[in-house]
Amino acid sequence: MEPKARLWLRYVSIFVFLAAVFQTASAVTHYTIPEEMDEGTVVANLVSDLGLDLKSLSKRKVRLDVVANKKYLDVNKDTGELYILERIDRENLCPIKSVTTCLLKVDATLENPIRMFNIELEIMDINDNAPRFRRDTMHLDISEATAIGERFSLTNAVDPDTGSNSVKAYYLSESDHFSIEIQTGRDGSKFADLILKKSLDREKQASHNLILTAVDGGVPARSGTASIIVRVLDTNDNAPQFDEDSYTINLTENAPIGSLVVKLNATDRDEGSNSDIIYSFSLYTSEKTQQTFSLNPEDGEIRVKEMINYEDFRIYDMEVIATDKGANSLSGKCKVNILVTDMNDNHPEISIKSFTSPVKEDIAVNTVIAVVSVSDKDSGENGQVDIHISDDLPFALKESSDNYYELLVSEPLDRENVPEYDITITVTDRGNPPLSDNETITLELLDINDNVPQFPQTFYTIPVMENNAPGALLSSLTAIDPDLHENQYLVYFIIEKEIVNTSMSMLFSINPENGNLYALKTFDYEIEKEFLFHIEARDSGVPPLSSNVTVHIIIMDQNDNTPLIVSPWRAHGSVVEEKIPRSTDKGTLIAKVIAIDSDSVHNSRITYQFLHNTDATLFSLDQYNGEIRTMRMFSYRDSRHQQLVVIAKDNGEPALSATVTIKLSTVETALKTYADMTEVPLGYDIFSDINLYLVIGLGSVSFLLLITILVTIVLKCQKTKPSKAAPPCRNSVISERNSTIADSTLVSNDAYWYSLFLAETRKGKLVVRQPVPKGARYVVSSLPRSTGLTETSDSAASTLQASTTTSSSST
Repeated sequence: MEPKARLWLRYVSIFVFLAAVFQTASAVTHYTIPEEMDEGTVVANLVSDLGLDLKSLSKRKVRLDVVANKKYLDVNKDTGELYILERIDRENLCPIKSVTTCLLKVDATLENPIRMFNIELEIMDINDNAPRFRRDTMHLDISEATAIGERFSLTNAVDPDTGSNSVKAYYLSESDHFSIEIQTGRDGSKFADLILKKSLDREKQASHNLILTAVDGGVPARSGTASIIVRVLDTNDNAPQFDEDSYTINLTENAPIGSLVVKLNATDRDEGSNSDIIYSFSLYTSEKTQQTFSLNPEDGEIRVKEMINYEDFRIYDMEVIATDKGANSLSGKCKVNILVTDMNDNHPEISIKSFTSPVKEDIAVNTVIAVVSVSDKDSGENGQVDIHISDDLPFALKESSDNYYELLVSEPLDRENVPEYDITITVTDRGNPPLSDNETITLELLDINDNVPQFPQTFYTIPVMENNAPGALLSSLTAIDPDLHENQYLVYFIIEKEIVNTSMSMLFSINPENGNLYALKTFDYEIEKEFLFHIEARDSGVPPLSSNVTVHIIIMDQNDNTPLIVSPWRAHGSVVEEKIPRSTDKGTLIAKVIAIDSDSVHNSRITYQFLHNTDATLFSLDQYNGEIRTMRMFSYRDSRHQQLVVIAKDNGEPALSATVTIKLSTVETALKTYADMTEVPLGYDIFSDINLYLVIGLGSVSFLLLITILVTIVLKCQKTKPSKAAPPCRNSVISERNSTIADSTLVSNDAYWYSLFLAETRKGKLVVRQPVPKGARYVVSSLPRSTGLTETSDSAASTLQASTTTSSSST
């Protein structure tokens, strides 16, 4: 076994014995090992020393804190052994030699539940460094007049080791004129002074070359050497003298750079260059001191050179030499002790030892989510700290042990209101003025399905223009769910509802992913005017949550129906031939054009115009009711044949229209009375048999007269009550003559509907039957001759869209 290993086993056995004795008196587990142990060397078994369960050690995630960015130790989770992970250099870990005990403090943390152990590892020094001089060669100028016994400061040797392994002795090579004397400093360091034991004679020997050897106390001992070159100077018999041999100065830490610490003064009784003094630090002044303070070589002012920190160094020792400028310069020296006083210049520190994030939004109140520790390098009240967090946060701090605090949940959390919390932990010391520090941790909340999908509206009214293309997008019905992930993923579907044995899913379709509503068929306003159904949005959580919304589809009318001319009737083509007497009076109703449109009220309003009029001075056309009347009497100059082309145009955009051509032929014979007509056969080409015509005509007239009387009585009775139907349409039948055009109202769903036109003639009244296309349902209404406008019956399904046209033929 190597000496290093044997030495370590001895240390460990001693410590284990002491630890067993004082185990109940201290909460800190203490071990002692020598430095430079091999990697992997086992220090101790934490399972047995700390009373832990080896089986749960790996589950509880044991870990050690990192020291100075180096992880010197680690724990074997299988055996519970504490072993060396990286070589430990005591001189690197504890660079200040004044520290007699080098401790490596490690916090061991276990989770589930959280538990911490304080471990101190004392690092014992071994003699692994040899003494070395800061200067390999020292030059000394000694006057030949120097008295025997004069001592000269030499550069001391530095050994990073401590205790017995540091510098213990100095040896000087053989010399007749010099010897050395060893001095011990306050911190135990050894210095060597060169002593003149025999007067010098520059003429005999101008220089002396000596070897100074420094030896430490280790086993085996190590040594280092430096050369001393002594130059003998000519006589300068007065050395500078300081006002005082020693100065003690109190200086506050963080004193401004450049501020004056002390002004030293030394005098020399010599004259000339032998009395000019230069100030300098002696070799006894450490490099750290010379880096912290500057010395003006001309006037002896000592000033602050860099920032002073009480926590790093509290006392600075320096020796100042005053050297004259004589040919053989002499010097005097004094000691300066600078005592640093503490001030509150260190901010408190926060360390997050354990933190759990993310957590579910329904986490229980008083659950621990983090463990933090606080510290302050200052002393006294400057090092006492207080810790707090914002009162607005749903969290609280609870002290668990000295300088350790637990962060607890103090109120219920809701991710939809606050998805994450930035928790700023602030620590403030009790200095004057107080200093503080803070650490912010972010706690993320995990979602649970606790929100129902919500539509922006509870009722949607969607207008849809008829004749839409199948598959057209009608609207986007998007619900909002503030949850996340699958709790937020929504599926849309139509709640089934049948209308006339037709399912809503056959008429409409909704995209289950985005709520886009589509039409699956082309709608016709004249058949379907509105739909009412429900849309449901359901999330994908467990269990799923849902809500629904009412959708009202309104079909908008489009001008897609062309006006249909139903009067005068054309058996073939669009040309109507009529005969009128040339003796027709001015203002006589020649013909009446009636057109109907199955669109809505706005699109179905019909106006009439002449496209062609043979004689514009002879005929006029009422643009609202389609009546064609004479504007004057016929003259012998007027042509016997007149052609009128009438266009019926609706009010849509764009407007649709239909035309009819009326050919008028004038005859010299006037119309016979009704009595004559019953005796004379009518020349109407739809009857081939005159007798049959007379029978049908007489029967029809009798039947229609009966109906007319009944309808007139009904209208008289209803006239006193306001009509609930639409306002009168301009296309209703209006008579401006004394004759009655129609005293009846007729509703028909058959293949033909009948318009009744009773024209007063010289011989009586003529009844004309006119068919219209199958499937139409219209209302023809009129008022008695005393009424100027036509009203629609309450029982009618729509406003009157058509009126009759006078058809007459000469006998």
